[in-house]
This record gives sequence, C-alpha cells and structure tokens, in this order.
Amino acid sequence: MYIEEREPGETGRDYALRTLKENIINLDLEPGSMVSEKDLASELGLSRTPVREALMDLARAKMVEIYPQRGSRISLIDYTFAEDTQFTRSIIEAVTVQLACQKATKEDVRILRENVMLQEFNIDNSRKMMQLDDEFHRELFRIAGKMNTWNMLRDYSIHFDRIRQMALHAVRELKIVDDHKKICSAVEQRDEELAQSCMKEHLSRYKVDEESIRKRYPAEYFAS
Repeated sequence: MYIEEREPGETGRDYALRTLKENIINLDLEPGSMVSEKDLASELGLSRTPVREALMDLARAKMVEIYPQRGSRISLIDYTFAEDTQFTRSIIEAVTVQLACQKATKEDVRILRENVMLQEFNIDNSRKMMQLDDEFHRELFRIAGKMNTWNMLRDYSIHFDRIRQMALHAVRELKIVDDHKKICSAVEQRDEELAQSCMKEHLSRYKVDEESIRKRYPAEYFAS
C-alpha cells in the first residue's frame, strides 16, 4: 500500500480515509482484495478505531464491503456507479465551466495552461497525472466560485476516479491532455458553448475507453 505523510491537523480518521481512497483509486488495493483493520492500522501507524471509521465511510460509498470477523473486501469495478457519477459531473461541470468562461482572469488562464503543460510532461506518470487532472478541474470550480460544490463532488467521484486511473494505463491514444487544452482555450475565449461541449465530451470518454480497460485488466476486477 502507498503511504503518504499525515497532513498537519489531519485527524486519524481523515488520514486513513484519504490514504485508503488513494490506494483504491490507484489500484494499489486491488478490486476484490481483502484487507484487515488490524493490518491497515499497523501500516498507517494508527489505532484501529480511525481505520474502522474510515472503512465504514468507504462502505457507505460502496467502495468496501465489510464482513464482521472476516475483514473487508475492496469492491469490484461497477460501471453502473461510474455512469451515475459521470451523469452528475457532466451536468455540474458543464455549468461550472460556463461560469469559468464568464469569470476567468488572465491569471486564471495562465494557471490552467501551466497545469496542462505539467500534464504533457508527466503523461507517463499515472499517479501524477491523476493529481494534475484533479487540480485542473478544481481550478475551474475555484474560478467559478464553487469550491463547496467541488468538495462535495470529490467525495462522490471515487468510482469514476478508479476508472479514470485505469484508462491512464489501458488507453493507447489518451486524449486527456488534448481535452484540457480545448477546455482551456474555450475558457480563454469566453466561448461558453464550446467549453460546455468540450467538457461533456471529456467526461464521457470512459464509455469509449471501456473496451480498452476491460482488455487491460483481469475480468475478476469487474462486477459484470
């Protein structure tokens, strides 16, 4: 399991939840694998209580299945959950990028373009790419003045995020950077219709990528 340092002021529960989420999204905790509360607590340097609470949070999000006295199982990839997330994000982010077109300053556009340049540089580093991708979308919410919405959406997006991560490994002609370039240009030009169209296409790619993803990963990773 990949372990990052605990952030200043971060509670044990939040640290455990953040670390487990990241490891699930990045497949360091594989779909269908079993984990134990005791072992996780030991790896994280925590007591079992915050780990148990984090697992319960993940169970409510249907990312973990808890079996009393037996441990917990990382949920399989379920495209139904991902589709629900994509549907929600497509609606919310289309409005967000429209607002970003209206509000973006030259400095905001510079920050977006700098992020895209870093994506090009890190295209072969899937963990870094996920971070930069998230930062790009977060910047759009910041520009739009909707950071509370972003925070709520991030908690809801874990199923979709896991498929996004898999696409970084499975899809040969990855279009994520080109998509972000188009969105950035549309924001700079204040072309709301184009920005919304580019965003919807960007968030719908998981459907196009599904065949490549299923070929790249074991069938046992998927719910159906």
